[in-house]
Amino acid sequence: MTRRQGLAWLGWGALAAAVPQAGWAQPIEAPDALIERVAGQVIDLVKADAALRGGDMGRIMELVDTKLMPHVNFTRMTASAVGRFWRQATPEQRQRLQEEFKTLLVRTYAGALGQLTDQTLAVRPLRAQPSDTEVVVRSELRGRGDPVQIDYRMEKTANGWKVFDINVLGIWLVETYRGQFTQEINARGIDGLIAALAERNRGTGRS
Repeated sequence: MTRRQGLAWLGWGALAAAVPQAGWAQPIEAPDALIERVAGQVIDLVKADAALRGGDMGRIMELVDTKLMPHVNFTRMTASAVGRFWRQATPEQRQRLQEEFKTLLVRTYAGALGQLTDQTLAVRPLRAQPSDTEVVVRSELRGRGDPVQIDYRMEKTANGWKVFDINVLGIWLVETYRGQFTQEINARGIDGLIAALAERNRGTGRS
């Protein structure tokens, strides 16, 4: 996993709610239009905030919690990364796994925000049917150097479209972590994985 992948994970995601809270129901914004509309907002926000670019964990976590997480199905993302062992986990273990996994992603890729300079996100035309409830939105992060291919797996929910996996340069985030998590669980169990993630998040575990 590279900083480019971290840039994609942390940089795309201030997805604004598309479904109104009251009044007449309106059509849910298309997933490609949603990402295209907000990507520029997020990139501009990071460019204008020296603390975010400098790796201030408090500011970055605030950005993730307020702008990104409400529009990601992180339970599904974590369950997919844990794989078949998710069904064996207790509710408490599932909550801890989600908390530690989120912290791991933020800490691992925080430095990528500092690379946001002149980049823009160009979203490709969506190939999907109106009845589809899961789609892949394809895009390129363009700026200095070669463009970076970024794909988003998204699902349609009652509260709009949500991301549950990201592909950067041909590598799906969930698949990458599934291999690591499976190895840890096979060796130490689910509690062992939670402990290993917590150690890494404290900076005391192996990278």
